Amino acid sequence: LKSNPSNNEEKEAQTQLTKSDELQRLHSQALSAYQQEDYEAAISLLDEILAVCVWDAELRELRAECYIKEGEPSKAISDLKAAAKLKNDNTEAFYKISRIYYQLGDHELSLSEVRECLKLDQDHKQCFSLYKQVKKLNKQIESAEELIREGRYEDAIDKYDSVMKTEPEVPIYATRAKERICHCLSKNQQATEAIKVCTEVLQLEPTNVNALKDRAEAYLLEDLYEE
Repeated sequence: LKSNPSNNEEKEAQTQLTKSDELQRLHSQALSAYQQEDYEAAISLLDEILAVCVWDAELRELRAECYIKEGEPSKAISDLKAAAKLKNDNTEAFYKISRIYYQLGDHELSLSEVRECLKLDQDHKQCFSLYKQVKKLNKQIESAEELIREGRYEDAIDKYDSVMKTEPEVPIYATRAKERICHCLSKNQQATEAIKVCTEVLQLEPTNVNALKDRAEAYLLEDLYEE
């Protein structure tokens, strides 16, 4: 504008400059809120900034971090996916997405995302360590499901026992494994054991339809029609 003054452009430039100053102020407040661990306030401020600065990868990563701290990891995924596209070789974003999917119990999507990280850097220590863990777990679950399809319920139960040993830290895998063990016991007409394991699952997830159906089948085997 200094080199080529014009009334119309000056007004537009002044508006943009005012908006820019406002966004910088909001950015400072968002960083301050994050440092003070007020993640809800930080998210609210970042929402305002990202409505204008849609393509800012670092702001998206910061908002994703706030979502994770707030215990809402699934909301962090879309920001991290955008950040992975917006910033070249963003191995950190792929690693975080993979970890979130893993924590949420989606081992297949976790495996897919951690592979994207290793495509960018095959020597990435964190991604390689996570890849080995997820790949092992994924293989065990696939193998157990194949055994169930073949009607080899005892072998499938052993395989799901291995799943619980492979991942003792993330509770959802133990719950899913018990749900499938409950199914195998019911199909194998081991009614007493099936009722016990299905009940364990239903204490954690009272509306788990699969466990309810399998326990119902086990009750029928025991002639417990009311139950």
